[in-house]
Amino acid sequence: MSARAIFTLVLLALLLGALPLRAQAPDADPEVTLDQLRKQVETMQKNLANPDPEADLLAWRSSALAAQAQAQAMADALEPKRTSVQARLAELGVPPADKKETPDIATLRGQLDKSSNALDAQVKLAGLVAVEAGQLADQISVQRRAQFQTELGHRTASILAPAFWSELRDNYAADAGRLGALAAELLQALRAASVGVWVGMAAALVLLSLLRRKAEALLLHIATTRIPHGRLRRSLFAVVRIVLSVLAWGLVAVVVRSGLEWRGDLSPLPHGLLVRSLGLACFGGYVVGLGRALLASDRHSWRLPALPDAVAAGLAWFPLVFATVTTAGWLVERLYALVNASLATTVALNCILALVLGLSMVIAVGRGERLRRQLDRGPDADRVPPRPLWLSVLAALVWLVLVGSVVALLLGYVALGGFMVRQLAWTAIVASTTYLLLVLIDDMCMGWLATNNPDNLPAGVWRMRDQAAVLVSGVGRTLVALVALTSVLSPFGDGPPELMNRAAQFSDGLAIGEVQVRPTAVLLALVVLVVGLSCVRLLKRWLVNQLLPTTTMDTGMQMSASSLFGYAGGVLVVALALSAVGIGLERVAWVASALSVGIGFGLQAVVQNFVSGLILLAERPVKVGDWVVLGTVEGDIRRINVRATEIQMSDRSTVIVPNSEFITKTVRNITHASPLGLVQIKLPMPLDTEVDQVRALMLAVFQDHPEVQDSPAPSVSLDGIDNGKLVFNATAYVGSPRLSYAVRSDVLFDVLKRLREAKLPLANPATMVLREVVPVVEAVAEPTTPISPISPVNP
Repeated sequence: MSARAIFTLVLLALLLGALPLRAQAPDADPEVTLDQLRKQVETMQKNLANPDPEADLLAWRSSALAAQAQAQAMADALEPKRTSVQARLAELGVPPADKKETPDIATLRGQLDKSSNALDAQVKLAGLVAVEAGQLADQISVQRRAQFQTELGHRTASILAPAFWSELRDNYAADAGRLGALAAELLQALRAASVGVWVGMAAALVLLSLLRRKAEALLLHIATTRIPHGRLRRSLFAVVRIVLSVLAWGLVAVVVRSGLEWRGDLSPLPHGLLVRSLGLACFGGYVVGLGRALLASDRHSWRLPALPDAVAAGLAWFPLVFATVTTAGWLVERLYALVNASLATTVALNCILALVLGLSMVIAVGRGERLRRQLDRGPDADRVPPRPLWLSVLAALVWLVLVGSVVALLLGYVALGGFMVRQLAWTAIVASTTYLLLVLIDDMCMGWLATNNPDNLPAGVWRMRDQAAVLVSGVGRTLVALVALTSVLSPFGDGPPELMNRAAQFSDGLAIGEVQVRPTAVLLALVVLVVGLSCVRLLKRWLVNQLLPTTTMDTGMQMSASSLFGYAGGVLVVALALSAVGIGLERVAWVASALSVGIGFGLQAVVQNFVSGLILLAERPVKVGDWVVLGTVEGDIRRINVRATEIQMSDRSTVIVPNSEFITKTVRNITHASPLGLVQIKLPMPLDTEVDQVRALMLAVFQDHPEVQDSPAPSVSLDGIDNGKLVFNATAYVGSPRLSYAVRSDVLFDVLKRLREAKLPLANPATMVLREVVPVVEAVAEPTTPISPISPVNP
């Protein structure tokens, strides 16, 4: 059963006591039953052509829906038999044309042919009756709406006018006579009850009262000790209070009915009235429990809505009054329908009951507004939360409907005023139930599915649980809101029985084109989707952690294989979910064809990158862990997604590159062919350097480094002479290209150190010109060459 049908059952099943979702196939002869159903439908069709103005169209529609359900049940029951007979005929095969069959096979074939024809005719007749009954129900609904709209504009004498009471007085004698027999029989049943019966009834009522209080106290204790603190315990306790109220009122009605029927001699009329009173009592208990659970005037800390304590305490009386007036009104309407009361009496009672209900709602709303204004003007006004705008607008609309309904009732528009009051009361019940269910679903999802202590779980697990809780809560609350909206916005004039019949048809689903979307199918599709994706996730984790590490695949190939498995599993799960709904892959083909033009233009780049991603995962020109160079981008591939590839740069930043870049452009994959890295050093040395000593020194440095590979072995070559220097070219290999830079730096440091220790210069010393500075002496010195005194001194 879908969530929508369950919610409607919560709202309406208490009115009638039980909900027959499907009429079971009778045990009588199918041909006789189908013939009776067809005659019944034909009779109703003839009566509908010239209907009686006072005819009960609602009863007619209920009969038509019952006939439809019974015929459909018979068709469903006969279909497996027809399939079985046809399968047995298929096993016998086609009768041979050239020779006769054996007598046993011929007799069996004749019997199966006869049974197949009879079953085929019965299934077709049942389907025809179901279709005709459904069409008849739709015609009755249209006529009921037209009749209801006509009645809304009909005006009778005002309740304030003397004509109203005089007409009621004139019809009182006849109506009292119709009610006399029923009242006399019930009174006789009361008088016939023995003292033991009365004592038993009184004891049972006292015991029920005590049990209810004890059960409520026990459940309150369990909620406070076993359920964690939060809204979940409050919402669950509110539901428990409602259930206890329904049980209490229903059991009280059962006790009273048992006392009245103790002797078992009641006629069908009072018996039917007592049976219907059980459902109405349960509904009254539901309304009382719902009101008290939401107001929670005795336990303000357990109150769900944000109502001030003064307002909740001032409205504590309203749920009981509201439930009593509502159930009494429906019971009186059903009673006068059973005894066929006069129109004037029925209108008068409807007017009085609607006026009482409307005035009680006016008093309750007015009292709540007055208490609210007193709180706003009181000393604790800052603690009262401000009223939202939508709530103010809603209150204004409620006042408008209430005042309009009371004025209409006083003016004599009984049908219009009564409809407005009853619709407002029904809307209040649906809205209150919807609020409680929304809170309950959200609290259950967040309290049971969500992670309350994420520190004890891995990040992925608690995040997935929180997402699942939010998703389930959203889906459940959406379904509840849709059902509530359907119940409130149902065609005007539809009563609880009509909504009950509509709830029974929810399982048939909604036809969208050629697809029949059923709530059960949608629920099954959601289950398939969730379970399937969970299984794919678990299998992918098993592949990554257990199976693939035992194979000869490298890390990149393992990640590519797990990604392909995840994509394929996701597509398969979505296809299975669509099939569960009833949408096969062949139905999706025309959608893909219609979108091909849009994909060709608007989604060309996305599709190109998607296909490129599949090519990368399949051909593996690059894989996860490779060191690639793409234009100005150089780094390690960390992840290959469907649309783009993530490359981590040397500065730890990530570059998102579309997959099409790897297919349409030149890509240098440094680690594609070999994972080894090259370390190369070119060292200039003077021309007079001992080349063998330098060669041995550099080879020793390579051999002493732990990252240098033994195979291929390091080598030192002499490239030539450049600018008067010998150029040594030393090469070695390391385990990964990512180690080349660090190893090259270590080797250079070590080579320079050893060259300095060996006193081997890297280059010849530079040629320099030195000039000696002679100091200037100020003293007079002897001439180095003696001057002869005879020789003349040249000036």
